[in-house]
Amino acid sequence: MQICKRVKDKILTDKQLNFKVDYSKLNIFDEYNVKDIKYPIVLSVPHKGTVFPEEFLTQIKYGIDELRSNEDSFVDELVKDASDAGIPMIAMNIARSFVDVNRDKIELDPTMFYNHPQAHETNIGGRRCRVGLGVIHRITAKNHNIYDGLLDYNEVLQRFEHVYDPYHKKLQQLIDKVIKKFGFCMVLDCHSMPSEICSLMQDTNKIDFCLGTLFEQSCPPEMHDIFKQHLQTSGYNVADNCPYSGAYITFNYCQPRKGIYSMQMEINRGIYMNEHVYKKNDAFSKASNDISMAILALGNFLLDFKK
Repeated sequence: MQICKRVKDKILTDKQLNFKVDYSKLNIFDEYNVKDIKYPIVLSVPHKGTVFPEEFLTQIKYGIDELRSNEDSFVDELVKDASDAGIPMIAMNIARSFVDVNRDKIELDPTMFYNHPQAHETNIGGRRCRVGLGVIHRITAKNHNIYDGLLDYNEVLQRFEHVYDPYHKKLQQLIDKVIKKFGFCMVLDCHSMPSEICSLMQDTNKIDFCLGTLFEQSCPPEMHDIFKQHLQTSGYNVADNCPYSGAYITFNYCQPRKGIYSMQMEINRGIYMNEHVYKKNDAFSKASNDISMAILALGNFLLDFKK
């Protein structure tokens, strides 16, 4: 019975969901320290968003708490001190369950729509779409369907135009600005990961951080090594490329031959927050200081780095 229930919950009804979002009410992202740039780094925080459009909330099956379970709570605050020291940062305000800017636009499940031009093809979006976590999420972190029917493909195109595209346009502008000043740029894509995953990945110690470099393809090893060493000096257990090697932003903006490097940082949520109530814990300030100091150590190393 339980298996049947889980399978059934993955099947969307034929109900057509038609709604339009008033994007004029929304502050899509925040940007920090975009003028006084002192280090060749750009900080990207794509999944910290907590804003859900009102029109979207009228169409979902579960409450906001369940939708928030896959967000990267407070990550922008964890790295804010590093940004304030001279590193530009962009942080998304819109929740990733509405649109996930760390996915390619082609990672779209056509079976979620009643009017998708390729709705008869079920494999065009790739693996993440098949499990429900493409650029438009079908499921929550608890594997429940977000919607009670089929979406309007044209409405999702509006999400791209008003949320997805502006984030990436601004991120590219910041990268271009850093390159103009320094001749190269490191994009540090900042995320968090559930503590449960961190405890399962190793037999001995839990993982505190995972640094994804597309298996040593997105940046020179010395960039990764200096960052990792500073985190380890603060007492953290740091893993490489497992369970996360880097997603769309790490891959899309990585162009080593042009002097654009990238790295994905995943932070164990258990070291800085209570995951069940979405509140910071007593170790938040220490974690923030340790992370910011490691980022600045990377920044100082990069100042002496030659493209």
